[in-house]
Amino acid sequence: MSQNVNRCRREAEAILFASGEPISIARMAQAMEIDEETVERLCEDLRQEYEMRDGGIRLVRLDDSYQFTTEPSTADVVREALDLRRNTPLSQAALEVLAVIAYNQPVTKAFVEQVRAVDCSAVIQGLMQKGLVEERGRLELPGRPLLYGTTLGFLRSFHLESLEDLPPLPEEEQQQVMSEQTLDDVIRDADARESTAQIADMPDDGENPEA
Repeated sequence: MSQNVNRCRREAEAILFASGEPISIARMAQAMEIDEETVERLCEDLRQEYEMRDGGIRLVRLDDSYQFTTEPSTADVVREALDLRRNTPLSQAALEVLAVIAYNQPVTKAFVEQVRAVDCSAVIQGLMQKGLVEERGRLELPGRPLLYGTTLGFLRSFHLESLEDLPPLPEEEQQQVMSEQTLDDVIRDADARESTAQIADMPDDGENPEA
């Protein structure tokens, strides 16, 4: 029994190391041909083991996945040794858009723009390029707008295990969010504006288009 447990620990550690990116508990369980609860227990044991070592490697949980990462305090020396370009810090606008998406996901671009009252197309694209935001399908409403949500990379970057670890919003911001239009209201308003614009562009019945 002990030998079997040790073998599973070795296999789990090898999979996590070789993956190089977050790998789900379900996928590991399928590969190792054991149940997910056992895989989760093995990963938690490994995580505690690496924490107790106080070394340069950590095993972190990201939602239902695990990944090996470097200890945050070693970031500068790792970047220098591997000649990695320092990531450009997020702008205030990007942080605000990211917060709106993180606390309300999945959301449409129209919803984000309704909250911030400015166009957010470029900011959302930038967040996607940084691997912090991803598409989450489409909303079943006219036009089927894209839905956006945060990624596992977002959790890793902000040292969160899951979205439940997000800090609570200040009370005044909670009240503001509660008073905002619903997502359906935002989409309906956008559709209404588009229909009004199309009607305004149509010629009157008595107007001669060729005149």
